[in-house]
Parts: sequence; structure tokens; C-alpha cells
Amino acid sequence: MHEQIGEHHLWQLPVLGPVHADTIVTTWLVMIVALLFLGWIGASYRSPYVTKRQAVLEAVFNYIADLVTSVLGEGGEPFVPFFVALFIFIFLLNQFGIIPLKEFGLPFGGSPTADLNTVVPLALLVFCMIQVAAFRKKGFGYLGHVFKPFAALAPINVLDEILRPITLAARLFFNIFVGELLFIIVTSIILARIKIGAFNLSFGVAVVPFLIQFFNFFVGTIQAFVFTLLAIVYLSLALADEH
Repeated sequence: MHEQIGEHHLWQLPVLGPVHADTIVTTWLVMIVALLFLGWIGASYRSPYVTKRQAVLEAVFNYIADLVTSVLGEGGEPFVPFFVALFIFIFLLNQFGIIPLKEFGLPFGGSPTADLNTVVPLALLVFCMIQVAAFRKKGFGYLGHVFKPFAALAPINVLDEILRPITLAARLFFNIFVGELLFIIVTSIILARIKIGAFNLSFGVAVVPFLIQFFNFFVGTIQAFVFTLLAIVYLSLALADEH
């Protein structure tokens, strides 16, 4: 296996120029899988019996819904579908890298969230949604929060506002990217058949990729939750009533 870190298959599109084809294809594949999965779950509701798949998915929905309403109050109910969809989408994007599609020579695969072209738009989507929601509630009076508690702090408050989507994107990107990087490095060691004296290093680390993938699954789940939680917190700060 010969794979360069950060290497992407490119499409040359008019106006947009070069884009990461593998990330786009993988993201669409994840969306198709998500729709098929949710359709499979939805089909189970035709039965009068509660299935395990219903119980698991409803537990996730209810947990996020409770989280949104506990942070935002009753006014947070309209935002529940957005945050549920956000969590599930990021979770699936994170976990798709567990399937070694690129390692089999396919021109797509990996976790799309290991690409800044995915995480930056997601962070900007959350940022824009928060600004729109805050303006709908407070009008132009929302801009006054950058001058509080003192007008002299306005530059710092503006910088804090700008850094929020940057930190959202960076946290998600680096956690997923490092997990994929570790998997590539260890797999390369195994395929290189490295021996140190009588010790077969490649054979000795053969079990490590499985441990890394388990670790990546755990990290991917946590990061999907953290991204969603921080988005909820940032929204609550923007919608909070002034006292």
C-alpha cells in the first residue's frame, strides 16, 4: 500500500476549480447509507411491536432532544431535528473511515471529517444558523453583545465569535485525521515486513490496527457528541436573554 498523507483524488470543476473527489463521493455514499438505514428503521414501525433498532435509535433521539431542551429551555424544541441530524451525520462521517476502502485500491473512502473541506463547511453551517436564530429573536440588538460588559472588550468579543467555528472545525478534524494517520502508519509497517534482528516487528504489530479502529470508533462517537454539544452551547449563549 502506497498512500501519501493528505493525498486526494481531484476533480477539476468550472468556477470551483480542483475539488477533493474522494471526499465528495464518500460523503454522498455516507448520505445514501444514512437514508437507507433510517428507511430500514422507519419500516420497522409498520409492526405493532417495538424492535431493538427502534429502541436504540429513539434512545439517541430522546437523549439529544433532552440535551437541547435542558440547555435552551422549551424554546429549543424547534432546533431538536437540526441537532439530531447533525449528530447522526457527523457520527456516520467519522465512522465510515473504519471501512478500509482506500486500502483496497478504491478511489474513495476514509472519514470525510478528516478533510478540512468537510469540517469547515459544517462549522460554518452551525455558525450561520446561530447568527440567523439570534437575529430572528433579538433583531439588530443582538449585535450589542459584542460591546458587553465594556465597549473596550469589543475586539476580544468579536475575535471570540470568529474563533468558535474555527475551534469546532479544528477539534473535529485533528481528532479524526490523527486516528486515520495512525492506522495508515501501522498498516504500512505490517505490509513492509520489517524485522529487527530475530524480532518480526510487522508480525508483532499485526493486532494493532484492530485496536486503532476500536479507538477510532470511540473517538469518532465522542467527537460527534462534542461537536453537537458545543453547537448547542454556542446557540444558547446567542439566544440568552440579557440581564
